[in-house]
Amino acid sequence: MSDFSTVDPLWPEMRFVQRSWLSANNIVFNQGRTAVVDTGYCTEAAATVQGVRQALQGQTLAHIVNTHLHSDHCGGNAALQAAWPQVQTWVAPGQLALVQAWDPVGLSYAPTGQRCPQFRADGVVQPGATVQLGLRDWQVHAAPGHDPHSVVLFEPQRRLLISADALWERGFGVVFPELEGEQAFAEVGATLDVIEQLQPEWVLPGHGGMFSDVAGALAVARKRLADFQADPQRHAQYAAKVLLKYKLLEWQQASCQQVQDWCASTPLMQQMRQRYFADQDPAAWVLALLQALAAARAVVWEGDQVRNVD
Repeated sequence: MSDFSTVDPLWPEMRFVQRSWLSANNIVFNQGRTAVVDTGYCTEAAATVQGVRQALQGQTLAHIVNTHLHSDHCGGNAALQAAWPQVQTWVAPGQLALVQAWDPVGLSYAPTGQRCPQFRADGVVQPGATVQLGLRDWQVHAAPGHDPHSVVLFEPQRRLLISADALWERGFGVVFPELEGEQAFAEVGATLDVIEQLQPEWVLPGHGGMFSDVAGALAVARKRLADFQADPQRHAQYAAKVLLKYKLLEWQQASCQQVQDWCASTPLMQQMRQRYFADQDPAAWVLALLQALAAARAVVWEGDQVRNVD
């Protein structure tokens, strides 16, 4: 977890904390209404608490805001709630009831084979409204596509956009509804249009470094979206590699049999295989995914062991 000192274009009360790909980036506000936007993955929760505490500079954490509830964006919620028991946690619309009932299936953790400790939610960040973070008011905009409930946050004075997984410098997050048989590529395109209309000067993405070439990032994202729309199987193959790589980021090392067992027991992996790759032998399909990750130097094969490469 890297604590970035205050640099232009951030407001003085903001800290942009760039994380590894296992944990989504954090944005911490240490004046006015103290808050953290997104909280990383559960296995790095201790580092999240330490980093947020450092960024707060002695202030008490008042609010947690989640752009959406994928495990890498809210896995530190429970640890932060334990460290600051009075903290208020706001989640994206449509998911408050799922959190209050604690539904690991509806919240995506069981289907993706990922973990997230149970946390409480106290309210929602509503699209069309504003939310005070630090000393400024941030606009809340719906950003469906990657996740149907996702939001982005925009500060109009400095034109800063907290984009979560709706826009990265080199793309956007997996379009999960498409994997479940729901049409969502058009929603990705509409969200990219919203971002373009906002005309941000700087983007603080959910993964990777902040960037100012917004036009370039949008062009890359739209090209990737067009490719996926033209060949949905390509998107499914990409998504399967992402989910497997993500699990290896958590494990760091696993046997080939452990990987095979995880893929066989993870509902979304099996749903993708049956929908898009039913003509392939299940074990051979998983081996092909590992081979593709190895060819991209995302993993290293050592005998029967597969080791993650950061």
